Amino acid sequence: MKMKLKTHIDEIFGSYAYLSNVKELKEELLADLLERYNELMDEGKDEETALQMTIESIGDIEETLREVSDNNQSYVNNSNPDFTASNLPDSDFAGVNARNGKFTAASLKGTDFSGADLTGSTFKASDVREVKFDGANLTNCTFTVSDLKGTSYRRAILSGTSFDKSALEDAKFIDVSLQNVNMNMCDLRKTIFDNCDFKGVSFKYSDLRGANLEGLTFIGVKFDGAGLKDVSFKNATLINVTFKAAFSLTNKYYRTLNTINFEGARMDKLTYAVLKGMNTNLSNVELIDQI
Repeated sequence: MKMKLKTHIDEIFGSYAYLSNVKELKEELLADLLERYNELMDEGKDEETALQMTIESIGDIEETLREVSDNNQSYVNNSNPDFTASNLPDSDFAGVNARNGKFTAASLKGTDFSGADLTGSTFKASDVREVKFDGANLTNCTFTVSDLKGTSYRRAILSGTSFDKSALEDAKFIDVSLQNVNMNMCDLRKTIFDNCDFKGVSFKYSDLRGANLEGLTFIGVKFDGAGLKDVSFKNATLINVTFKAAFSLTNKYYRTLNTINFEGARMDKLTYAVLKGMNTNLSNVELIDQI
């Protein structure tokens, strides 16, 4: 009978289950109802009667749920919200409008921004670990000196976005087109790029050692001064891509370039010529016309 009670509560809260504050309300209500059920059983009621009386004691919870949901959304559903130095871990901001938001020095670990409009927002010196940005609009967003470990950007809109000087360990960029994005001075050794294309992206001075960039497309991308030892561009497409050294070319930089795997890569003549001039191993590379 207790399982029936739990199932009934799950059905009531079903369409609101994604909200973190509703989840807490559900847990509290279920605990109270189980206590009420046990009291009725102790009074000698049979199981069916105790269950029915317990359910009837709930009353109309739908209105309360709608109010909680509306309050949760209106909290950030406006332009220019300021969450500077706010403590908001595990918050539910899925689908909200928080354009030009300020999240400086904010604690946001585990927060869900899936499908949110964060256009022009700033995340500076913030704890953004394990945050979900899946499907979010991050156009012209700035992530500076922030901890972005374990963040997810599946199908997010990344245009003019800046991740400079941020930690992106175990971050996941899946099914994403990165356009005019800056990832300068970032640690990207364990960042996951799956089914992505890069247009006008800058990786200047970032650490990409050992990165798997196989099968991806790079157009107008800058790897200038980046750590590229043992990077794999196998079967990737590279057009108008630069690999300038941080300082004048040295034997050490030549050796680093020769650890890069370009097997099966497709590249335009200019990119090919520059790499060839650095004595890079370009066997099994296909030349293509510049797009």
